[in-house]
Amino acid sequence: MPVTDVTHDLDALTLTITADFAAPVERVWDVYADPRQLERVWGPPGYPATFVDHDLSEGGRMNYYMTSPEGQKFYAYWDIATVDQPTSFTFRDGFAVDETFTANPDMPESHQAFAFTATDGGTRATFRATYADAASLQKVLDMGAVEGSTMAINQIDDLLAA
Repeated sequence: MPVTDVTHDLDALTLTITADFAAPVERVWDVYADPRQLERVWGPPGYPATFVDHDLSEGGRMNYYMTSPEGQKFYAYWDIATVDQPTSFTFRDGFAVDETFTANPDMPESHQAFAFTATDGGTRATFRATYADAASLQKVLDMGAVEGSTMAINQIDDLLAA
């Protein structure tokens, strides 16, 4: 299980997940840089992701949806802010109303910072989400963000081993 720590702080408005992978930083980066690989691990098991747009560059946009086992689609987007390949990138992460990928104003948006650091055994990944207010963070916690993100990240080991 690569996830080693999950913390949320309602005062700092953050949710931070730490994971360790037995692969070099560049290999972990490749998971996010390649939409076909990212589709295999983004979202919890049973909710496969489909990236219809994937531009991991500053100013780029990623549009995707996850499909539930019942066939319901959940749309979302990433607006890429910064990229420091292969060690980090930041983006605005939000839910979309539908296949137009227009931001859903009724759902929380977050600023995400993904960082990959070399370790003796591979890579330590830190995934930090920052929300505008405690209510937004609490809403995603209530939606199961910790459980869903942990399950999604734990899928990466199998992909890296393949």
